[in-house]
Amino acid sequence: MSSDESVTQDLIKTLENGDEGFQRAAEKLASSNEPELAAEFTKFGAQRRQFATELQQLAADYGDQVDKRTTVPGALHRGWMAVKDMLAGSDADGVLDAAAQGEDHAVEEYESAMKADISDGLRSVITRQFAEVKAARDRVVSARDSANAKHS
Repeated sequence: MSSDESVTQDLIKTLENGDEGFQRAAEKLASSNEPELAAEFTKFGAQRRQFATELQQLAADYGDQVDKRTTVPGALHRGWMAVKDMLAGSDADGVLDAAAQGEDHAVEEYESAMKADISDGLRSVITRQFAEVKAARDRVVSARDSANAKHS
């Protein structure tokens, strides 16, 4: 497996996990009377789907195979979110904590990908995507911190 293929595969899995996480979080936020945040999280999920599709197309153009299995960190994040929901009674604070943790993971995956020995074409795509992933993470962290400050 080429470095491009490996990096692309890892990022696609991270993005798919993020999409699912954002969609689940949006549902919880909507039911926690946080419609603005729910709408924002829905948009972040759609962004992750778009990024995954872009990387899948790039991989296909290169003739790479992309494995569709879920990553262990992603599965752990979803599992952690379910536990956090139970503990927090599905309130917005618990959902935001879980989302921030998931977004920290996504940023780490992109940082790792950019350190890899990859083609210039792939590097260009992931550098652009990383800027948006990082901005989304920063927004999630800001929302979490605001919610925590309200309850202090």
